[in-house]
Amino acid sequence: MAARAAAAAAAAAPPGLGRDEAAVLLLDKAHYRHDPRWLLPVSPRLCLACALELLPEPGVSLVRKKHVVSCFRDALVRHTSLVTQLVAQDQRVCIHFIQILFGLLRNVEDGSAIDLCIEVLIQLTTQLKLEQTVHCLLNECHKELCSMPSMRGSLVTFTLLGKLVDAIPALADKLVVEHGRLMEHLLRGLAYPSEGVQAAACYLYGKLYSSPVAAEVLSGHFREKLCPLFLSTLDVAQTKELQINCLGLLRQLLKYDLFVSVIMNKSALAESAESDGRLPGETSLPLVLKKLLLSRDETLQVASTHCITAVLVHSPVKYALAFIHADIPEFLFEHLSSSSEVLVWSSCSCLILLAEEPLFFSKCHTVYGIEAVVRSLQGSLKTNNTELHKQGLLLLAEILTRQPEEIRLFASSAVCRSAARALREAVSSPVLEVAAEAVKATSAFLRKDHQSALPVQYRELRALLEAMLGRCVEFSQAPLNRRPLGHASNRDSEKAIFQRGRFLLSTLEGFRNACRLAVEFQSEPLAQENPFTAPSAEKEDTLEAFSEFLLSVCDSLCIPMVMRHLEQATQPALMEVFLSVLHSLFIIVPHMKEKFSKKLAASSFIQLTLELKAVFCSGPSYSALNQVCSSFLYYMCLNLLSAPEKTGPPSQEELSAVSEILQHRLPQISSRNLESLAFLSDRQYVEGAARQRQYCILLLFYLAYIYEDRFVSKAELSVAVQSFLLSLQDQGECPPLIVLKASIYLLAICQDQDSALDEVVVSAIRKFLEGIVDLHLVYTHHPLLLRFFLLYPELMSRFGQRVLELWFSWEDSSCEELDDIPSAGHPALPASLAALFQTLRSSPSILLILLDLIYSSPVDTARKVLIVLRTFLRRNEDVQVGGLIRGHFLLILQHLLVEHGASPSGASGNLPLLLSLLSLVQLRSKAEQELDSMAMKLLHQAAAVLLSSTALIVLLERLLALTWAETDSPTTMLLCSAWLLTASFCAQQHQGSLQVHQTLSVELDQVMKALSFPKKTAALLSAAILRFLRTALQQSFSSSLVALVPSEARPPAAPEDAVLAPLGTSQVLSLVVGLQNLLVKKDPLLSQACVGCLESLLDYLHARSPDVGRVETLLFLPCCHGGDWREPALPPSRPRLPARYVTHTHFVYDVPSQGHNALNVAEPFLSAFYSHGIYSLSRPADRVDRSPGNKPPGSACPVPRLQLNSPFLSQQGGPSLLGSWVSGKAALRPRVTVFPAALHVASQPWNRFLLFTLLDAGENSFLRPEVLRLMTLFVQYRSSSVLSREEVGHVLQGAAVADLSTLSNATLQALRGFFLQVQSTGLLTDDNTAKTLQAFLEGLSPGAPSAQLPPQDMLCLGGVAVSLSHISD
Repeated sequence: MAARAAAAAAAAAPPGLGRDEAAVLLLDKAHYRHDPRWLLPVSPRLCLACALELLPEPGVSLVRKKHVVSCFRDALVRHTSLVTQLVAQDQRVCIHFIQILFGLLRNVEDGSAIDLCIEVLIQLTTQLKLEQTVHCLLNECHKELCSMPSMRGSLVTFTLLGKLVDAIPALADKLVVEHGRLMEHLLRGLAYPSEGVQAAACYLYGKLYSSPVAAEVLSGHFREKLCPLFLSTLDVAQTKELQINCLGLLRQLLKYDLFVSVIMNKSALAESAESDGRLPGETSLPLVLKKLLLSRDETLQVASTHCITAVLVHSPVKYALAFIHADIPEFLFEHLSSSSEVLVWSSCSCLILLAEEPLFFSKCHTVYGIEAVVRSLQGSLKTNNTELHKQGLLLLAEILTRQPEEIRLFASSAVCRSAARALREAVSSPVLEVAAEAVKATSAFLRKDHQSALPVQYRELRALLEAMLGRCVEFSQAPLNRRPLGHASNRDSEKAIFQRGRFLLSTLEGFRNACRLAVEFQSEPLAQENPFTAPSAEKEDTLEAFSEFLLSVCDSLCIPMVMRHLEQATQPALMEVFLSVLHSLFIIVPHMKEKFSKKLAASSFIQLTLELKAVFCSGPSYSALNQVCSSFLYYMCLNLLSAPEKTGPPSQEELSAVSEILQHRLPQISSRNLESLAFLSDRQYVEGAARQRQYCILLLFYLAYIYEDRFVSKAELSVAVQSFLLSLQDQGECPPLIVLKASIYLLAICQDQDSALDEVVVSAIRKFLEGIVDLHLVYTHHPLLLRFFLLYPELMSRFGQRVLELWFSWEDSSCEELDDIPSAGHPALPASLAALFQTLRSSPSILLILLDLIYSSPVDTARKVLIVLRTFLRRNEDVQVGGLIRGHFLLILQHLLVEHGASPSGASGNLPLLLSLLSLVQLRSKAEQELDSMAMKLLHQAAAVLLSSTALIVLLERLLALTWAETDSPTTMLLCSAWLLTASFCAQQHQGSLQVHQTLSVELDQVMKALSFPKKTAALLSAAILRFLRTALQQSFSSSLVALVPSEARPPAAPEDAVLAPLGTSQVLSLVVGLQNLLVKKDPLLSQACVGCLESLLDYLHARSPDVGRVETLLFLPCCHGGDWREPALPPSRPRLPARYVTHTHFVYDVPSQGHNALNVAEPFLSAFYSHGIYSLSRPADRVDRSPGNKPPGSACPVPRLQLNSPFLSQQGGPSLLGSWVSGKAALRPRVTVFPAALHVASQPWNRFLLFTLLDAGENSFLRPEVLRLMTLFVQYRSSSVLSREEVGHVLQGAAVADLSTLSNATLQALRGFFLQVQSTGLLTDDNTAKTLQAFLEGLSPGAPSAQLPPQDMLCLGGVAVSLSHISD
């Protein structure tokens, strides 16, 4: 029937099927009988019925059978569903087909045919998924094994079963349960001396033991029968197939603790027997795996490494010793240099587990293997295998972490440097997981014993830390991945924040280890710096530089990173590490601990730490965090208190007491701010421990407020501190000084502007303050604290002066800035001074305390007070405090004189500062205001104090003497001050008849010489000397203070000089000439001084010689002798003055033998006078030849004579021309005969030229004070030859048309004095002119207002403060 079906199928075959193809796919004899349903409808057109008849046919060749099976396999692969449907049509046909394939498999010996049949059977079984087919196949295998006389033929069956179980894992349990005898066959196969059969058996065993159920069932079989046989098979295996299958079985066995224990126990017995010298009855697994590790086959090396790892995973503590004793680590380290990434990864994994056994380190495997680890890591980082990167870093971190301290890991600094560089490269990895592992390894690397190989590689460590922190910064600043709006993203954000926190925590742990390393190296002298660094090289490889780097990088990177993370999440573990880092930095860089503490305090770290304690440490949890927070606060507070910025440092006893309070009470503080304030405000009885907690809280608030970390309300804090102080008073306690300081500071800072403390609180504060030695012990520098003491009279009266002194001693920069500001400038004041000025305006009486400070404080402090007080008076002119200050000044000066007698000036080094302020107070009044009685008393007392200073007088004498010095002369500024001060002293001593303790000697000749022939060009110096000489003339040289002495011994004075003593006639004339010369310079200040001195000189002359005398002057021209011009010989008693100073009537010149030549030379000079109508020239009628041969002995020489014509004064430039010509004839020398009188001095004709020179300065040049005063002198002494009546009328006419409102007060006063003098002398006889003069004088009354503002009397000229009135009046 089957034949008919096949034939029918052949007949129904499609016409496209060729004969050849049909011959291959079909059985020609029987196909026509086969049913078409057994024909595969797609190519290849396989007929299952034909295959069933063809395959068992013995006459068909093996090639054809293989082809049919191969075509069936291809069809099964390509058309799985069609083939499975075709086969599954009839279960009997399906089973029959399997039996035929198994029979073919059993009977052929061709390997390819066997593999093909096995493949088809496996595929068909797995695709059909029919239990009957599986059961059939298993039965066939079982029958085959049972009927087999020898295990030689079991290879095919074992192979089929192994692959079948591999394809259908559930069969393992079925085989074990239902075919138990199969295990006996497997044992026989494993023992059979054919490695092929053994390999197949091992393969099947491996598949069976891969099932946990089967493994449990077979546990006894393994323990009793399989284990020793398997280990010995593995040990002697030669073929790679058997070795691989054995290792595969071993991998499956090593998944179970039981089998691992059995195997390792057997191995231990074998090792024990071997160590005892007995033949081992068992095989040692470590030794077997060691042999495989030594093979050159990479697959075996990887597999054996995996097996070792699989054993160690169960218990490294139990099983690592066996592998270490077998020297497995040595070969694993060698495999790290392999080019196989799988082998390297496997070796790293195995070594990581071995590192859990201390023997791994004590046998120095790591010492010899660390270089291989570092080198392997460096090589792996060049690949893209991130898993290999992580595994290498894990191994390195494990070794670095577990390496015993007593066994140095890095034998040389070169290996240590290589490790640092490898870690630096790893932490910079863009893969976060790799960077995270690298950070952990870095943390383990930063250990003292790892860095003890000299020299310490500080530069490499610094680069490593920079890379680690830089990677952390990069990660922390990366934007979070957020989902589009509308999707839940909280979970993703929280996960990202958590990852950042974990990475930051690892980074901080590494940084903490670096800080610990720096601390530990501080006690190692050899680790301070690189001993091989050249002396001239920059010291970078030093512990000091590394420590400063740690501080700097923490400040710039770590702290900002942590603060940014705190804005998103707070992790107690992270904050614990972070605060411990900050704490260690205080120790690492001790010279920077105060500065670092101040920066932390200013960055609100006190508040941050207290908040952490309040949130996490209120209960028993997080005790480590509480301890770290307390320790950090303890050291930071001590640093802040030891080197405070705004207060003096406490004593060692105070610091010790505070240290004890903080150390014991900080761990107890874990309350929130409001709770702390409430605790501080408790007025009930407070016991010792609680009181110390209050002290601790108060100190924390104090330090926080000092550095602007104000995290509690001012009002609430003020109430709490007041209650605290009252509680202390109620219990009769006296707080420590530092606590009292903190309380006062907080009250001052927190006090509202509009509210005041209760009297009871102020009284308590005063009571506490009175119990201390000095206020500086509780003073904290702040403007509000100064205001606090000055606000309450009870405190100001008792402590005002001391607190002001302390305030100024701390105030440096503000006072220096004020001192640099010009007196006319009014820029914004510093905040501290603005607050003080506001207080001074509201309470001017505080100014008296400032005066006392200037007198009694150290010079530096007194100078600051002076600067501030001077600035206040200048800026607040509306505050009328002149009388108050001057009265207190008078008391201070009287106190000096009374208490210190003859030397009051030596009692206070601040007296110059007091006098400087006194001058400023006096100058606040108007310029024209006369000195009142108070001012006169002050002036009298000040002069008396200064005159009592012998040292000052001696110093003045030395300074004055230096005026004539050719070398080492002081500055002109100093000389001017000395002369002006001496003049003032003379005047005040003379007026007040003050006691003189030291006489000051001045050389009169030098004074006269300095004025007659000035060498100094400064006009101010000449004016100062003139002021001194004027004072001496006013006192008729009778001063008790100044003694005018001659420069050297002089011959007896002539009779005409006696009346002028101590002056001589020649000195008077020289002085007059000098004054005229200085007036010609037209310097306003110098001209005023000259006129004033001339006034005093004329008064002095008039008082000494009131009669009119005559002065005649002969001027000799140079003579030419033998063609050589030289000066004529004059009598030695005659003075020789420059020609430009000649102011006399007659000019006479001698005509020598070359008389005509001499006359020719003189004629231009004479003609100049003549041409301007000033003089007339008369020549003698007879001219006698005065040649040496013709000159009669003793004969006189007739000379031409120049007569004065008394010309009309005009402004035609004649005097200027004359002065120009005469000033160039330095060779002319006068011969003077003097009968001195004030009237004659004022009437000298040369004064007329002087007047014309002064008037030659533009329009209305006569309306200058010095010119008007000079003309007043001429009128006073009736010098009509100098200033005639007509010219006085011209002056009156000019003044009448001038705009008097534009004139200064000094000019108006001088003009009024001039006209009064004219009126008193009756110079104007015309009635109209006299009336005009009278009317003019009435308009110039002293009370007449002027449009001009009163000029400033005090000027600063060349650095010298000069009073114009002192110079000119």
